[in-house]
Amino acid sequence: MPRTKKKVCIVGSGNWGSAIAKIVGANVVKFNNKFEEEVTMYVYEEMINNKKLTEIINEQHENVKYLPGHKLPANVVAVPDVVNAAREADILVFVIPHQFIRTLCATLLGKIKPTAVGLSLIKGFDQGDGTSIELISKIIEKHLNIPCYVLMGANLANEVAEEKFCETTIGCKDKRLAPLLRDVIQTPNFRVVVVEDAEAVEVCGALKNIVACAAGFVDGLGLGDNTKAAVIRLGLMEMVKFVDTFYGGSKLSTFFESCGVADLITTCYGGRNRRVCEQFVKTAKTIKELEDELLAGQKLQGPATADEVNAMLKNRNLMDKFPLFTAVHRICTKDLKPTELIDQIRSHPEHVMRLEGVVEDAEDDA
Repeated sequence: MPRTKKKVCIVGSGNWGSAIAKIVGANVVKFNNKFEEEVTMYVYEEMINNKKLTEIINEQHENVKYLPGHKLPANVVAVPDVVNAAREADILVFVIPHQFIRTLCATLLGKIKPTAVGLSLIKGFDQGDGTSIELISKIIEKHLNIPCYVLMGANLANEVAEEKFCETTIGCKDKRLAPLLRDVIQTPNFRVVVVEDAEAVEVCGALKNIVACAAGFVDGLGLGDNTKAAVIRLGLMEMVKFVDTFYGGSKLSTFFESCGVADLITTCYGGRNRRVCEQFVKTAKTIKELEDELLAGQKLQGPATADEVNAMLKNRNLMDKFPLFTAVHRICTKDLKPTELIDQIRSHPEHVMRLEGVVEDAEDDA
C-alpha cells in the first residue's frame, strides 16, 4: 500500500512564521511523494487598509504586514481559525509568541489528529506557577498529547526569507522522525543538523534573548565591541551553567551548534531584542512603548524571558550565580539603571574563579 502523505500546518504567521512558510511551501511541492501540497497557515486576523490580512495573503501571496516584499508559495493558504488550520495536519509547526502557547493548546485540545507531531520554533519559556519555568515543547506535549521536537538556530527571519545561507538545529529525543522533518525544513541555503539534546537546544533559544538585551544596553551606552564581546562570552557561560543546573545531562557540544553560540552572536548583533534595548537606553521609553513603536505588532521575547528566568533563580536563591541574567531583568523593570550593567557583571563569579585560580597557582609556585 502507498504511504500516506503528510499534511503540514504552520501555526503562526509573523515574521519568522512567514519565512518558514516560504520554505515549507516549496519543500512539500518538491517532496510531493511525502507531503500533501497544500500547507495551511494559521493567521491571527487583522485589518490592513480595510482588508483582512488572510485575504491579502491568499490573493497576493504575501504577508504584507510581517514579511513584506517576499512572495509566499501559492500552496500556502492563510486560515484565520486555528482549529480549521490544524485539524487535518500531521506535522504542526508552532511559531507564535511564547506568551500565547497555553491558550493555543487549550483551543486545539481534542481537535487535532492524535498521531500528529509538533515542531516548535518558539523561543521562550512559560512561567508556570510563577516560581518555575516550563519548556514550550513540554507544554505542547503535555496539553496536546503529541510528541514535540524543537528547531532553534542563528536564523534572522528576513535573511532566511532572502535565502541567505544559514544553519539551524533540530533537537529531539527520538531521531526516527528526523529525516521527515529535515525534508520539510531543509534547503540548500537552510541547513539542518539534528541532535539528540532537545532540552539544551530549546533552552539556548530562549536564554540568548536575555543576553541580546544586555548587548543592546551596551550599544545604547556606546560602550563598544570589546564590552559587547565580554557580555556575549559571560552570557554564554551563564547559558551553559543554567542548562547544567536545571537540565542536567545535556551535552556541551550542543552549545557549539547553530542553536548555541551562533544564534547568540547573531541575536546580539542583529536581533529585535538588541535593537529595542539599545533604544531603551537612548530614549528612556518603556519596553512596551518601544515594542509597540518599533516592532509592527511583533512581540519581544528577551524581557519576558528574563522575568521568567528571574522568578526561577529567585526561588532557588541563585540570582548571585547569574549576575548578567539578573541585571537584564532589573534593568528591564527599571530597578537598575542601564549604566550600572557593567558594575553588576564586573564581579561575575566566572571572573572571581579565574582570579582565585591565578592566586592559588602563584602561591603554589612560591
